[in-house]
Amino acid sequence: MLSLDHLSPVPLRAQVEKLLRDLARQPKYQNGALLPDELKLATQLGVSRGTVRLGISKLVFEGILERKPGVGTRVSHHHFESGIHAWHSFTREMESKGIAVQNFFAAYRKVKAGANAAQSLQLDSSVPIWQLERVRGWEGKPVLRSVSWFHPRLKLKGSENINQPLYDMLEKATGVRPHHARDHFLGVSANGHQARLLEIKTGVPLLLRQHIAYDAGNRPFEYAEVHYVSSRFTLTLDMRRED
Repeated sequence: MLSLDHLSPVPLRAQVEKLLRDLARQPKYQNGALLPDELKLATQLGVSRGTVRLGISKLVFEGILERKPGVGTRVSHHHFESGIHAWHSFTREMESKGIAVQNFFAAYRKVKAGANAAQSLQLDSSVPIWQLERVRGWEGKPVLRSVSWFHPRLKLKGSENINQPLYDMLEKATGVRPHHARDHFLGVSANGHQARLLEIKTGVPLLLRQHIAYDAGNRPFEYAEVHYVSSRFTLTLDMRRED
């Protein structure tokens, strides 16, 4: 029997999304069975059809589900057949290119989750969580500012060694390893705080990367926002056609 906790502080839309992710991992749906339709799910869960549709649409966008008019919604095998073959920290990735990364600023503190982190980590926005803010670069110039928020499930203490590569630190402190991630990229302008940290003028173009890291159980454990100075950083994507 599918159900939601209507008294929980976790938003219903986040609960619906989690329920859909859980359904997608069940063997019968992995084997091609159609998921219950929107109306049936909405009625059973006690939410609007629009709330269910939003959850399905998000998972379709992520490639987890596929939806065909007149047929229904099922798990996309393309999503589960592809995965990350290697996981590099930013520092190690730059080292592989012969670039020595410098740390210009670091702050590790407990804060309220806030809207974006709460939605990505499926939390209430008022929940206190650990946040790691860093400014890094090379050749004496800041290149990026990264801010990571971590799910309280990790039970971080605030005494972790933030000078080592992030995922090494998390695995050593919590045993959690990143299994896969979802990234979004968009162009933004630097605000006053970002401009001061990155030693640029307010309004300078930045590339924003919004990053969600998931564990092997498909649970989000890190949400990050990384702002790159566009004139000091080039993002290259290698793509390949699948036969």
